[in-house]
Amino acid sequence: MPGRSAAPGRRIALDVMSGDESPRSRIRAALRALDAYPDLHLSLVGDQQLITGHLSSIAFDQSRLTVIHAGKTIAMDEKPSFALRSKEDSSMWVALEQVADGHAAACVSSGNTGALMAMGRFALKTFVGIDRPAIAGAIPCAGGSVLLLDMGANVDCSANNLYQFAVMGSLLAATVRGITAPRVGLLNVGTEDIKGNEQVKLANRLLKEDGRLNYIGYIEGNDVFAGGADVVVCDGFVGNIALKTGEGVAGLIRDSLVAAFQQTLWRRFLSLLIAPVMRKIYKSIDPVVYNGASFLGLQGIVVKSHGHSDEEGFFRAIGEAFREVDSDVPGRLAEEIELMLGGE
Repeated sequence: MPGRSAAPGRRIALDVMSGDESPRSRIRAALRALDAYPDLHLSLVGDQQLITGHLSSIAFDQSRLTVIHAGKTIAMDEKPSFALRSKEDSSMWVALEQVADGHAAACVSSGNTGALMAMGRFALKTFVGIDRPAIAGAIPCAGGSVLLLDMGANVDCSANNLYQFAVMGSLLAATVRGITAPRVGLLNVGTEDIKGNEQVKLANRLLKEDGRLNYIGYIEGNDVFAGGADVVVCDGFVGNIALKTGEGVAGLIRDSLVAAFQQTLWRRFLSLLIAPVMRKIYKSIDPVVYNGASFLGLQGIVVKSHGHSDEEGFFRAIGEAFREVDSDVPGRLAEEIELMLGGE
């Protein structure tokens, strides 16, 4: 295999060992990504023997793919503090190190979220003016998708944290998703000013005072999926529950429709007639389609793929990382954060 690239360009480091699914599914996703993005270069990080063994029977452009050996894998249930202290030769750490050392422009991993966040903060640091990184990802809504952050990195957040999340989320929506003046909503238990805890109320005041954000005020849970905003801001406790609830409802709808159409011969026939429509509906609410959450606030691109993501899901996460590299998200964030948050 070719050696390491000296310049990041459009090279992405993939942690192919971490996660619940087989590394082979992530390797297949990597090869799909090479076909889908002609300018993309990849570094596959993990057990070199396993990776090269799987690649040996597959034809691909070897000039665009590098294999980097890492002898350990961080388990999904390992404590982040332990992983940070003892797993510097793990596939996750080595992939992040590629970004920190300038050999890659982004890292993608399906591994332990807490460990990835802890290692990412240690290896890449946060931007000046940003206290905590946030996990930002798309979830389905009426008419498309909405960017939700934080999805679980920060269970307890101050008003200033929520304000910073709003700034970063708005920038990501504008640069990568191409939305002019993204509508930013603050998730709350009601839309009245008197509702919400003190952190949310104070964040609401901070956001109203920043005229550069297209802040639309409080947004309730049902409005998230109705497409009431382009960016929805909340703490990680609420965000993770909203994310998992949405995934559960999507699965319930899918399973209920399948069961309903299998009850009689007539319904089975009817299901064949409307199959194209149902496939379109399933795809619009399938969490796999929206896989790939960004760790915003780090001085480098880190994309978290769902731990259970299959080949399709990991492929989607690589695509998210590529779009962020192509849009130079860290560079634009650094500039805008300095303007909007007063970083130096």
